[in-house]
Amino acid sequence: MSSGQVTQSEARPGAEGSVSARAGEARRGLLFDLATLDLSKDRFDREAIGRRNPHRGDMALLDAVLWTSDDFKRGVGVWRVKGTEFWVPGHFPGKPMLPGVLQVEAGAQMSVFLYNSRFVRPKLAAFTHIEECSFRGQVQPGDHLLILADEIKCSEKRFHSRIQGVVGNRVTFEATITGIALGEAQMDA
Repeated sequence: MSSGQVTQSEARPGAEGSVSARAGEARRGLLFDLATLDLSKDRFDREAIGRRNPHRGDMALLDAVLWTSDDFKRGVGVWRVKGTEFWVPGHFPGKPMLPGVLQVEAGAQMSVFLYNSRFVRPKLAAFTHIEECSFRGQVQPGDHLLILADEIKCSEKRFHSRIQGVVGNRVTFEATITGIALGEAQMDA
């Protein structure tokens, strides 16, 4: 589907229901309390994300940003995982599982979105560190992977954030990342 939405018939069992209803069920241990946030609609769609993030094509992983704090230090994005994505046939045949490295990349993209929301001209940011990373659950086509980002420290040249993925009531990954600005991003592609 061009909208990036997963239809009810495509959704994996247990992935049904609104994002806000499922977020309210998430267990303790989240970076912040999702039950207090309105996650029922897209605040920033793919086009709006593309004005802040330089990622394009198959590597533009976020379908939407659902919520940000007013100061852009915290945010929640969503990746509506589809069965047509480039990694599905090979990871793994017959039982597709979203690679953990792509989950971390989605968290980095959420962090870059928050970081770039503070600047008139978006910056190209790259990883310098991934620390305390663990994978705690599978993500499969039909899942809506919520991506949480919580800034630890930020300057004009770098950011340090905690990131986390959540599907339904399960934390799927968590990590602490550091990114550094490599100059202005080329946004015209």
